[in-house]
Amino acid sequence: MDASGWALVIDDHPLFCDALELTLRNVASFKAVATTDSLKSGLEIIAEDGAPDLVVLDLNLPDVTGMDGLIRIRNSAPGTPVIVVSSMTENAIISAAVQAGAAGYVPKHSPHVEFRNALDAIAEGRTYLPDHFVACPQPEGRADAVTRLGSLTAQQARILELICDGKLNKQIAYDLSIAETTVKAHVTAIMRKLGVQSRTQAVLVAQQAKFASILPNADG
Repeated sequence: MDASGWALVIDDHPLFCDALELTLRNVASFKAVATTDSLKSGLEIIAEDGAPDLVVLDLNLPDVTGMDGLIRIRNSAPGTPVIVVSSMTENAIISAAVQAGAAGYVPKHSPHVEFRNALDAIAEGRTYLPDHFVACPQPEGRADAVTRLGSLTAQQARILELICDGKLNKQIAYDLSIAETTVKAHVTAIMRKLGVQSRTQAVLVAQQAKFASILPNADG
């Protein structure tokens, strides 16, 4: 990892976001660190400035449920390692994050040295996991859902999100400023990649990547 590049921090807690920025500047010597409090703005930064050298992501954002944010970041910047930083430290959550493509998982309020260790591990091609972590096999259906969702492009992931919101192709086309025929083509590709035959089935696959199916009453 080129620590002379720039990093993106996505966390909706202002004080913690500031602390992460200082940590990345001081511990990893990143020349620039962009911060934002929502997935939407994070994706906009990537679209405008290109993929960063590192993304530090909080799982629980105002506009994210479950592994959706991680999957969409991975789709938007497939070559960028993503370190999840979260107050949720349950093995099931960590396992799901790794399955969704996280390069590392650091519990919130960890000492600076843990971030350094995480960066070193990623630079060596290893996935960084907290000391307490015990591998938790994911149910076949959920693991498969995360893998299939991870195959979507950024635009397809956005369209699937709108489908989950109950929007029709015409509404999606209006929201994304694209032709309805383009939406139809994306929907066809989404269903093919997810291995489903209907929009309802696509929504069910998406729901399998939510926290609700991993750990009841998750919060962090």
